[in-house]
Amino acid sequence: MKFTAQQIAGILEGDVVGNPEVEVSKLSKIEEGFEGSLTFLANPKYTPYIYKTEASIAIVNRSFVPEHDIKTTLIKVDDAYLAFSKILEYYNAVKIGKVGIENPSFISESASLGKDIYIGAFSYIADHVKIGNNVKIFPNAYIGDNVVIGDNTIVFSGAKIYSDTIIGSHCVINSGAIIGADGFGFAPNEEGGYNKIPQTGNVIIEDYVDIGATTTIDRATLGSTIIRSGVKLDNQIQIAHNVEIGENTVIAAQTGIAGSSKIGKQCQIGGQVGIAGHITIGNNVRIQAQSGIGRNVKDNEMLQGSPAIKLSDYNKAYVHFKNLPSIVKNINDLEKTNGNS
Repeated sequence: MKFTAQQIAGILEGDVVGNPEVEVSKLSKIEEGFEGSLTFLANPKYTPYIYKTEASIAIVNRSFVPEHDIKTTLIKVDDAYLAFSKILEYYNAVKIGKVGIENPSFISESASLGKDIYIGAFSYIADHVKIGNNVKIFPNAYIGDNVVIGDNTIVFSGAKIYSDTIIGSHCVINSGAIIGADGFGFAPNEEGGYNKIPQTGNVIIEDYVDIGATTTIDRATLGSTIIRSGVKLDNQIQIAHNVEIGENTVIAAQTGIAGSSKIGKQCQIGGQVGIAGHITIGNNVRIQAQSGIGRNVKDNEMLQGSPAIKLSDYNKAYVHFKNLPSIVKNINDLEKTNGNS
């Protein structure tokens, strides 16, 4: 889809300097601009590129005054960075703004479908599924029995949503995510093996939640695994059965959370963090990457290490750890000196 400079300026409430009819269909970085692309200039460090970019249109601040000739059409706005972010949102909405049901796909006769939805080819919609308005389900997605999906939620290709899962509105489920698989529940038996414990609960995902590609959220053994509103999950995260994650918490890739742990609101958890089961983490907690959490954590703590300790204590200890070879040498030298005296 192509847009003229005048159309873009209308969206951004900006002013065109140059050819208002020039068209673009792609986005680009200013240093990699090409004909037919739209770029922006917000950081003064990139100003030299505005004079040699091949981009057809560039969004700039109103305060920008060229010092040399520019062949690119400019759109002047109050804040170029925010304006370009708005264009990114608009571009993404157009790109995924499909409507209709593609064939072949399977939709159970008992499923309930909202208005203006999109269901891509080879998707499977099982019995008694309820899909809200403006939901987008991309090809090869699986939606199990009794699943509920709220308005304006997007399920990308290859995502698997198991039975009885409840998903709120304005959520994004990325490709390969698996929601509602069985939790890791096994009990040792007298023969030395393990008996599987049935996982009879479900997963509840509230509104405005983003779930990264290949992230797994297990169903509860009893009750629900709950992801509260505004949570943002990166790719390749494992969330076990009966976990609860509080509102607006963000978690980076490859973090694993064991069963029945509770994480508070507004937490920030780095990549490759391991969180043991049956513990409680408070609100506004910051956990640095690759930390191991095996105890309850109070509100507002900052942790690092494995097992994790307070970040301030870790930083102090790390100074000594780096100096450990010289400290040991000094001790040995003192022992030799004392031994010879």
